[in-house]
Amino acid sequence: MYPSDLKYTKDHEWVKIAGGEARVGITDYAQKQLGDVVYLELPEVGRQLSKGDVFGTIESVKAVSELYSPVSGEVTEVNRALAERPEAVNAKPHESWMIVMKVDGAGDDLLDAAQYTELTK
Repeated sequence: MYPSDLKYTKDHEWVKIAGGEARVGITDYAQKQLGDVVYLELPEVGRQLSKGDVFGTIESVKAVSELYSPVSGEVTEVNRALAERPEAVNAKPHESWMIVMKVDGAGDDLLDAAQYTELTK
């Protein structure tokens, strides 16, 4: 159910690390818990984040939740199209990236797909 080329956090973010960059979004489990997503607040390009820092918020018809950085680094790109159409998170959560970061650390403690599946049972 969860793509094996992604890593996951216990806070239900996914990250795809390749070539020193990390693409970040929320998991299918997270979007199901939230319900219909209606608003996203994302950071500015250039913002430095440490692992675990709040990088934005996601609002649904049920709740407002904070988004946490799975790795440390600098935000190099923000998905403005997603901010304009946040409901895309519900349709394709593992394709709907929110930010891209230049990674400072390896993210060694991230979960693989099997570990994340076990966590969400």
